[in-house]
Amino acid sequence: MGRSPAVPDPAPLLIACALGIERLALRTGDRGGANGRVALLRTGMGPKNAERAVTGALGEEPLRHAAVVATGFCAGLAPGMHPGDLIVADETRDARGSTPCVGTDLLVKELERAMPGRTVHTGPLTGSDHVVRGHERAGLLATGAIAADMESAATLHSALRAGDRPVAAVRVVVDTPQHELVRIGTVRGGISAFRVLRAVLPAFFEWHRSSLLPRR
Repeated sequence: MGRSPAVPDPAPLLIACALGIERLALRTGDRGGANGRVALLRTGMGPKNAERAVTGALGEEPLRHAAVVATGFCAGLAPGMHPGDLIVADETRDARGSTPCVGTDLLVKELERAMPGRTVHTGPLTGSDHVVRGHERAGLLATGAIAADMESAATLHSALRAGDRPVAAVRVVVDTPQHELVRIGTVRGGISAFRVLRAVLPAFFEWHRSSLLPRR
C-alpha cells in the first residue's frame, strides 16, 4: 500500500511589535488559546526597522507563509479617545498607499469579548517615521485616519510583498490629543495600555484560527 500524502502543517502566526515593553506585555499575556506555531518578533522602532525585520523573518522557514499581526502602542488622533482604547485597523496607510486588513470584524468581536467594557475603534491606521505630537494629530485626523504609529504600515506592506497571507493590525492607544505621553510606563496611561496589550492574545489566536480556513 502506498503512503498517504503528508498533511501540511498549518501556517504559523507572526506577531510583530517594536518595543521591548510591548514584547514584555505580549510574552506575559495569556497564550493558552494558541493554535499551532506562534512567533513573537521585536522589530525595533520605525518603518525601516520593521520592514527589515519582517522581511527577514518571512524569508525563512518556518515563517515563510505565516499570517501576520502588527501590534503594540499607538497615538490616538480623535478627540474623546482614552489611553487603553483599542484600535483595529481596517487598513494601514503610508506613502506607498494602503494595505487592507483581513478579519477586522472578527477581531473587534473577539477583543470586546476578551475585554468587556473596553472601547474598540475601527478605521484607518496611518504610518509615520516619527512620534506624532501636538497639532500634527489634527492634520492626520483630517485624512480620515483614527490613529498613528511607526511600524504597522511597513509591517503589513512587507508581509504582503513577501507573499499572499492574512494580515491585520491591532494597536492600544497610549496617548491622545488631551493626554500626550512623554515616556511609556511613567504615567497611568502607559500602565493602562500595557495591561490591555497583555490581554489581546486570545483575540489574535481566534483570528489566526479563522485565517487558516479556506478563503472564498
